[in-house]
Amino acid sequence: MFQIRPAAERGHFDHGWLNTYHTFSFARYLDRSQMGFRALRVINEDWVQPGRGFGTHGHQDMEIVTLVLEGALEHRDSLGHGAVLHPGEFQRISAGTGIEHSEFNPSSTEPVHLYQIWLLPDRPGHTPRYDQREFSATDRHNRLQLVASPEGTDDSLSIHQQTRIWLATLDAGKSVSYELPPDRHAWLQVLNGGVSLAGQQLVAGDGMAVSDEPRLEIAATEAAEILLFDLP
Repeated sequence: MFQIRPAAERGHFDHGWLNTYHTFSFARYLDRSQMGFRALRVINEDWVQPGRGFGTHGHQDMEIVTLVLEGALEHRDSLGHGAVLHPGEFQRISAGTGIEHSEFNPSSTEPVHLYQIWLLPDRPGHTPRYDQREFSATDRHNRLQLVASPEGTDDSLSIHQQTRIWLATLDAGKSVSYELPPDRHAWLQVLNGGVSLAGQQLVAGDGMAVSDEPRLEIAATEAAEILLFDLP
């Protein structure tokens, strides 16, 4: 079963300093039919203006993964971490029993374009932790690159959930395949460009939920960047 979540149907707010799209219900956007998919609870696509950002705020019992597509994002948290996230890097926050952090665009001239993803953890009460990692662009060119997993396999980020997150950049006309076990589900998120899956065309911002399908064949109809989630 394949079900598209069109980009144009996402929740949208333009606050001036923040232009944001919500794949699932979040903050002031509420759609009872879009409360997440399996362990996925939030997929937000944000553009933050120069010198602006999110002030110190708290999270608890959530696995938060952030990817910057363009620009840079500065992070500070109550565990003492301070870092700047650039394209090609992923950040993981295991909020666990509680963490506070802030996120700002440190540039005075360029906006930052990012995706932030929240996953429900395998259980409440984990010890909070933070990690950030850069992944080689070569290793995701026309193939799937593992960026997060429960075991930290292949130097991926370790998350407290039986979920694997894959990233790929595809040239036009190229494709990747993925075997999905019978008891697993998938979510495809198109970050840039366009792809086809199961005869359906998807463009930037589109998502697709997949269940009861043994094999995925994802073909780029133009140069594309995708995230693929393997979910319990």
